[in-house]
Amino acid sequence: MHSIGLPASVEVTHAAFCGEQYWRDRLAAVGGPQADLVSLRADGDTVIIEMTQGIAAEKLPSFVAAVRRGDLLISRTETWGPLQDGRAHGSFSAKVEGAPATLGGDLYLEPDGEHCTFRVDGAVDVRVPLIGNKIASAAAGQLQRLLEKEDEFTREWLAAHR
Repeated sequence: MHSIGLPASVEVTHAAFCGEQYWRDRLAAVGGPQADLVSLRADGDTVIIEMTQGIAAEKLPSFVAAVRRGDLLISRTETWGPLQDGRAHGSFSAKVEGAPATLGGDLYLEPDGEHCTFRVDGAVDVRVPLIGNKIASAAAGQLQRLLEKEDEFTREWLAAHR
């Protein structure tokens, strides 16, 4: 689980997470090689964001690079439901292209005074005999570093777009 405080209300943060400009800016800043906003669309009262992110080959642990050559491309989807009682719930899923690795979980925006808390509750699944757990551990570490970069970007973006 990952949780951070953000310098904006649930309503303001939810609007950002459901807006195209936030995603374009975030992917440009921290999306890695070949990052792209594939689509952002509404399905009823749910917003679906599809993107591609990359991790440069030189930033991968050596044992991962030995199993998979080149940059890692990750197809990632986030969904955000509507605000309900001052809170918002979403989900995320991600698949590493060309590798038996998936990520997924739930996203939460919860009020914290005039600000909010953003919480991620997810898991990594890697299906590689013998070294799958080692790869999953490395992937979880990469995910944690990515979340920290996204957190920093989001804090700065929200502060700049008040």
